[in-house]
This record gives sequence, structure tokens and C-alpha cells, in this order.
Amino acid sequence: MTEGTRREKLRADTEREILACARRLLVEDGSHAVTLRAIARELGITAPALYRYYDSRADLLRHVCDDISADLAATLTPQIAAVPLDQPAERVFTVCRAFRRWALAHPREFTLVFATSPEETNTPVNRPAQDHFGRVFLEIAGQLLSEHKIFLSESLDVPEPLRAELAAYRDDVSASLAATGIRVPEEKLQLGTIYLMLQWWARLYGHVALEVFGRFPFAVPDAEPLFESMLTELASVVGFS
Repeated sequence: MTEGTRREKLRADTEREILACARRLLVEDGSHAVTLRAIARELGITAPALYRYYDSRADLLRHVCDDISADLAATLTPQIAAVPLDQPAERVFTVCRAFRRWALAHPREFTLVFATSPEETNTPVNRPAQDHFGRVFLEIAGQLLSEHKIFLSESLDVPEPLRAELAAYRDDVSASLAATGIRVPEEKLQLGTIYLMLQWWARLYGHVALEVFGRFPFAVPDAEPLFESMLTELASVVGFS
């Protein structure tokens, strides 16, 4: 092992140790406890030494977000892989249900990745911290669109003020899918399709966030039937049921 390789390995090992410590503090005490000073104290090093690895607390939190979302993607992938490709509805349901289960089991990780402002985590608005996780959802949607016919409701009108933004996002989606080897015909990736994807995410995220934070307008001891009802309604819009 050369000296350069040895230094690279040492740096990588230290970065993993820092992220592991940050995530432990996050789970035990919340994101406010994740500071460079606290991590330095836990690891027995000086706080200034951490600046060789992260420019700021916000930079550190962004890397923690990336680490968490990568783990989430790794958790979801085998569950999706267990569902045959010829069962598109069940594949979509599987990833939605798995996301909900993960969020309920990891509320503080969910909060940091999905409910923290981009400014706090040093994350550009057009580059979500949950990239790894988003890629899983996108690939499922891409496979569904490329291999199965989606029946959009005729009443699914795209609001005029959203058309420009949806068109730009459609281009991004198409390029991202192409990068993974999934090519969706243009006629299958209309604005209505992108609008539906936005609605689906908004309702999925909204339900999960309300459940994680206990923010339903009244006590809901068991929110699973409500969640399943939401999935059924969304599925019916694209002809799953």
C-alpha cells in the first residue's frame, strides 16, 4: 500500500467514524445535538480538526442526509426486487409501504432528510438530499411507464401555472431515467403523467409526515387503514384497480 493510498484509507475510515457518530447523536438526541464540537468530544479530537473533513455543520448534515438516504435505498431495493416485474401495482405499493415503515421506525432520520430546510443542510434546492431514495422511486415509475400502459383520468387537468415547471421537471426525469438505461416514450411522459407523480408524492409524503409527527387533526390510533385507502385511491387514477 502506497503512502497516498494509506492516507486515502485513513481519511475514508475517519469520515465513516464521523458519520457514524453524527447519526448516533441524531438518533439519541435529535439534529440539534449533531454539532462539530459534540462529535469532536465523542471521538476525542479537536473541533478544528473536523474542518479538514467538513466545511461547516451544514456540510456535515448534508453528508449525514446522504448517508441516511443511501441506507434507505438499500433497505427498499431488495423488498422491491422480491416483487415480479409483471406486478407493477404491487411494486409501487411495496415501495410506498416500505417507506412508511422506515419513517415510523426512524423518525429522527426521516425528520432530518425529509423535513429540514435546504439551508440548514447546505443542500441546493434542485439537488434534494434524498437523491438515493428518489432514484428508487424514479426507477419504479420508469419501469411502470415503459412497460405498462397508464390510464390517466380525463379529469386530471394540469394547472396552467405549473406547466412550465412540470415541463422542466419532465426533461430532468427523462434524462435521469435514460441514465439508468430506462427509456420512456415521449407519449408516455406527458405533463399529466408528471403532474400525477407530483400528486402521488405529495399525498404519500403528507400522510407519512402527519403520522410520524402525530399531526392528524384528531387521534388516529391506527393510521394504516387510512394509508391503504390512500394508496387504493391513487392506484385507481392510473388504472391499477
